[in-house]
This record gives sequence, C-alpha cells and structure tokens, in this order.
Amino acid sequence: MPLVIAVPRELAEGEMRVATVPEVVQKLVKAGHEVRIEHEAGANAYYPDVLFTAAGATIVPNRAGLFKGAKVMLTVQPPTPADIDQLDEGTIVIGFMNPARNLETVRLMRDRRVTAFALELVPRITRAQGMDALSSQATAGGYAATILGAAHCPKFLPMLTTAAGTIRPATVLILGAGVAGLMAIATARRLGAIVEAYDVRRAAGEQVRSLGAKFLELEINAEGQGGYARELNPEEKVQEQQMVSAAVARADIVITTAAIPGRRAPLLITKETVATMRPGAVIIDLAAESGGNCELTQAGKTATEHGVTIIGPLNLPAHVAFHASQMYAKNLQQFLALLIDEEGSPVREFSDEILAASLMVHAGEIRHAPTRDLVEGGIL
Repeated sequence: MPLVIAVPRELAEGEMRVATVPEVVQKLVKAGHEVRIEHEAGANAYYPDVLFTAAGATIVPNRAGLFKGAKVMLTVQPPTPADIDQLDEGTIVIGFMNPARNLETVRLMRDRRVTAFALELVPRITRAQGMDALSSQATAGGYAATILGAAHCPKFLPMLTTAAGTIRPATVLILGAGVAGLMAIATARRLGAIVEAYDVRRAAGEQVRSLGAKFLELEINAEGQGGYARELNPEEKVQEQQMVSAAVARADIVITTAAIPGRRAPLLITKETVATMRPGAVIIDLAAESGGNCELTQAGKTATEHGVTIIGPLNLPAHVAFHASQMYAKNLQQFLALLIDEEGSPVREFSDEILAASLMVHAGEIRHAPTRDLVEGGIL
C-alpha cells in the first residue's frame, strides 16, 4: 500500500503559501507515495492544479476526501479544529505548530491521538540544515522586508549621478543579524543602499562585513545557546540603547529582526528615538508578532508617528509565496526522508534526535515538555 500524503489549502488569513510544490510531488510519487492536493491549494502561491496533476498528484475537491485514509498531512499553519476532527487516529501532521499560541489545537491533536511534528522545533544542527524551515522562511521574510521598506521610502536607495545632479544613497539599518537580518542586508546592498547592522552577538560581525555592510560594535558579547542571543543585563541595555538610537536617527530605513525564542521581543527603538528620526523614514518591524522591537509598532498595521512610517507586518514570507513555498516544500521533503523507512512506511520509533526534538504530540500525549506544561497549567 502506498503512503497517502495529504496537502490541504491553507485557510489562515493572509496565508498564501502551500506545503508542497510540483517539483517535490514528482519525487514523492516516484518514491511510491500517493500525494493528494486539495483543489487550488497552491493557487495563491501560483502553483495551479494542472502543474500538480502533471507531477503525479491527485487533486481532491474537498477536505473530507483529502483526509480519508491519509497517513501524513503536510501543512504550513497549524491544522484547524475541523481538520483535526477528520483525521484518523495515528495520522502524522507536519508543519509549523506555534504551540504557545495554539494550545487548544495541541489539546485536540492529543485527544484525537494524532502524531504532530513542529518544524520550529527542528534542532539547528548540521545534519538538520535541509529541514530548517525557520531559516528558509526567515530568508524569505528578510528579503520581503527590504522590498517593503524600499517601496515605502520616499528616496532612491542607490546613488545616482544624473544631469540634475548627484543623489546620495539611502542608509538602511538592520537590527539583528540572524538569517532574516543577513538576507535583508544582502538585499539592501544589491539595491545600492549604504547598510549598517547591529547584533549583540560578536560572531555576527564577520558575516555582516562579508556582505559589505558596516557592523556597529559594542564591547558586549551576548552569544547565547543555539545561535540566539542571550538577554542583556541592565547596564548593557543602556549602552546598547545609546548606540542604536544614534544609528536609528540617521537611517532612512530601519529593519528590526531581534527575537528571543519564547519571550517578548526586545525593545530596541523607543518612542523618543522615533521622534529623532528623519521625516519620511521607515521602520519595518519583523518582531511585530511577538510584541515588536519598536515601542510604537502595531502588529499587522501601518502607522505614522512624527513623519515616520512604522510597519508591523505579519507573515512576510507569504509575500513571496512562490519561492517561500518552494523552500518550505524541500524542507518537508528532507524531513519525510528521515521519517519514512526504506519500505515506504513511517518509522515506528522516533529515536532520531531530530524527530525526537520536533515531536509535539504522539499516542495521546504531549511530548514537548514546555507545551505540556502550558496545556496542563491552563487545565485544558
């Protein structure tokens, strides 16, 4: 019996991505699996049904038929309660779970006895790089943030020499030099801007400079575990704030990407700092969903304060859905290769460190301890 893999159309507001693409479907079908795609699941990412059919997928008109007998469900956003109700016991769901914001979904999957893997929990080790969906989607988000900033900036980004005179290049400041920040740096440099960047991790300086940007440095080393930054102490925060405020004041576009897993985003730009910025300056706050790096950010909205445009975008990878879906689908393909044995069936034991770390729910139990504590603490 072939392994039946179901890919639904994403229902979350603003979600344009799809969990697989024709190129990956073709490889899955060649490996002996049956791939079902819900009608128009890829339409918003510009992957029409005809391309999936040509790749060997079966197009299913409704979700009831999609999930019937399916052993694996691939998704971008967490499954809806209605979807969970239609899954067979033991169905494997793979995607972003955002458990802290979706505790009821986790509880429903536990009670339905499905197995759920959260891609945001894939460990950042060398062997898991091909499955690192957080990084692939952060790449898409960093690119989209720069394009969004350029679209709202009233200035040219590159230097121009014209008959009307020479136009100076715009200055772009990137706060946070993780995956999204580095992509934003590279994109702004390609557009011809002068780029400055800051990150509390000293190790990020070499990467920033390699992309042709100026790295702003403090005598602080805030390297944390897993490539993330640790939280600064009060004295370090004052030093950081002074330097960042001066850089923000001279920038035409500021892109903030600083985040601490499981915590509120660090505050980097105060309302007082915004008041010192040039009229027409733009702030793109990629941390809007977790509280924002700018004090004046409103999640999902665009605001104007002191002549400064402050944008708190949600789900920026969906703005470049075609390539974001392509990268995400390949992450899932790599994950499935680890999850499925040589006979084409899911492995019975999730002892591999990547599977063990990303396992959210299995056999009626919440396996991810922090999420289990949240669910039990809420008496769900």
